[in-house]
Amino acid sequence: MARVHNFSAGPAALPTSVLAEIADEMMDYRGCGMSVLEMSHRSSMYQQIINDARQPCAVC
Repeated sequence: MARVHNFSAGPAALPTSVLAEIADEMMDYRGCGMSVLEMSHRSSMYQQIINDARQPCAVC
């Protein structure tokens, strides 16, 4: 199936390498034994995700 690109306002198409990484981590995020979707928003692992997301972009 051909990839479809959304040119509307909102999310852009992600590179397939990013999608593959997301798929790998869906069952076991960075070796913690669970998905981000399953972990507590109060856990240290999830807090690290939040902290990383709040950092300024290095390439921007």
